[in-house]
Amino acid sequence: MFGIVVFIHELGHFLAAKSVGVYAPIFSLGWGRRLVGFRRGETDYRLSVFPLGGFVRMASREDESMAGIEGGGHLDLEVGVREERLAEDKAAAGALWDDQSMVPFGPKPVPRERWLESQPIWARLFILSAGVIANILLAIVVSSGVYATYGRSFVPPVVDSVIVNAPAAAAGVLAGDTITAVNGTAIKTWAEVLDRVSAVTEGSLTLEVGRGEGRRTLTLSPTLADGVNPTTGAPRKVGRIGVAVRNEVVNEPVGAGEALVAGVTTTWDMATRVGDVLKGLVSREVEMSNLGGPIEIARTSVAAAKGGAEMLWSLIAFLSLNIAIVNLIPIPVLDGGQMLVTIAEGIKGRALSLRTREWLARVGVLTVLLLIVLVTFNDIKRLVM
Repeated sequence: MFGIVVFIHELGHFLAAKSVGVYAPIFSLGWGRRLVGFRRGETDYRLSVFPLGGFVRMASREDESMAGIEGGGHLDLEVGVREERLAEDKAAAGALWDDQSMVPFGPKPVPRERWLESQPIWARLFILSAGVIANILLAIVVSSGVYATYGRSFVPPVVDSVIVNAPAAAAGVLAGDTITAVNGTAIKTWAEVLDRVSAVTEGSLTLEVGRGEGRRTLTLSPTLADGVNPTTGAPRKVGRIGVAVRNEVVNEPVGAGEALVAGVTTTWDMATRVGDVLKGLVSREVEMSNLGGPIEIARTSVAAAKGGAEMLWSLIAFLSLNIAIVNLIPIPVLDGGQMLVTIAEGIKGRALSLRTREWLARVGVLTVLLLIVLVTFNDIKRLVM
């Protein structure tokens, strides 16, 4: 699952880079030493030793410092290759070496016009944002496909039971009633009932219920109860009327156009929820202990697989959108941070100093490493508790 999401993200960067002429000699799933792969044209498509994540290696003025991290070879960016380095590069490239190719697969230097930094600002921003765009498109396509294949699933607003002396009972709601409107707004699902009733923490509301062949409009005042924000998990006060829903799920078929609209809407709703969580982390409404890492992703993926293909594909869409939004966070080593640096350089009219870029890179790497340690600690804590 994670491999699909990462593949699409990196494919977005790769296709964007190739489309504007940037030299991209390596397209890898995973980091570190090359395990297997194949070379086509000027690019080596590979699977690397550390399977989490991936990268597209592009010709850059900073390639020398990244070569050891990403695995293998130098990209000599100046005219002429030093003789003493030639044997070293050839040995590192192994069977991929070609005397007619550019480094790291051959002795020819990479032309300056094919560096990432040589591209206009719009092209660099296009390349940096392409991974995010690809993940958003993946979320839309997968969500739309789920609707087209399985239809729209929902729990009908049919009352299964009513709590004695609760507001619903006092107003005359009976088991078997179908709630058709709340405060004059037509509803179709139990989720809509829950959202509208939960929001009423003072005063009264009206329910329109279907009973047999007729309809009735009932007025009641919800009681105040302790609840949680379904997105952030933060505590809040909610309205309750004292009814339980009948346990049944309906799948409603949808056409191709409606499936696409539903996929876009679902993707937007997911993005809103992820944004609310990020805002909650900043405002401390959401605890850092709620964040999960690779172990939690694996556990959730297994649970989704057991729940069937629909749940599994829905989780893929959610993970894809998460990766898209997280990559927009302005941390220097993430796409959002690099886009911010690119814009700053455009405004400044020249590249940031090497010292500034190194400082930003250190801060970014440290931030990401701390985040990895945190989410891994949370994962382990959930396993042992």
